Amino acid sequence: MSGKVRVNNREIEYVKFGSGDRIFVILPGLSVQSVIPAAAAIEEHYKLFKDDFTVYLFDRAGEIPESYSVFDMAEDTAQAMEALGLDEVCLFGASQGGMMAMIIAAEHPELVGALALGSTACRVNGERAKIVEKWIDLAKEGNAEALYLSFGEYVYPPEVFASFRDTFIQMAKTVTESELERFVILAMAAQGFDETNRLKKITCPVLAVGDSEDRVLGGEATSEIAELLKDNPNAESYLYSGFGHAAYDTAPDYTERLFRFFAK
Repeated sequence: MSGKVRVNNREIEYVKFGSGDRIFVILPGLSVQSVIPAAAAIEEHYKLFKDDFTVYLFDRAGEIPESYSVFDMAEDTAQAMEALGLDEVCLFGASQGGMMAMIIAAEHPELVGALALGSTACRVNGERAKIVEKWIDLAKEGNAEALYLSFGEYVYPPEVFASFRDTFIQMAKTVTESELERFVILAMAAQGFDETNRLKKITCPVLAVGDSEDRVLGGEATSEIAELLKDNPNAESYLYSGFGHAAYDTAPDYTERLFRFFAK
């Protein structure tokens, strides 16, 4: 089922599935278009969780202002979780969703019982910012096809990108001007992101997962998170190789790894 929550004069859409007693919340990464239309595929991807967990997938807020930070995204989502009565959840954030998740875990510890961070970074600067800058420029130019192709090229391994290249081209044909404008705002929010100090506030169990061949944020981003969490006795990390930034979609045992961590 799908629903909407209104917080701070903004509406957040979510999808809910599963029938378990525990709560699993997914915060997806930056995307050109809303993830909600792909809810059926996401539900299938996380079917392992459906018996033991009730799963919530949150989209970014709609009607966002021109200046909208990752912190704002996190706060809006935290308020949405509170409005739905969710607390002590198992929270998984991928890429930019991981940036939001670490803020929620640090600032609203009562909402998060365990945290998994996938292909994310505690700061975005230098090389980590260049790919996102390229996407912002393409979106501003209104070149949806080039944006989708660049997105696919950097996020997925070469063989996966090649197999879905035509799909990306077809998806680009459906992109609206307002979606490109929204993408620019969301992408710009990552520029200069730095939560290295806030990360140290997280005390719940944490699993940081990345890939050594991540072409968006780099495999070292996961190692940096692990280093900053070294004083947390319940923090662990794992680094894949060969599955790219989207290891959360492409690594065959990824959902099993998340499930084992959250089932502890």
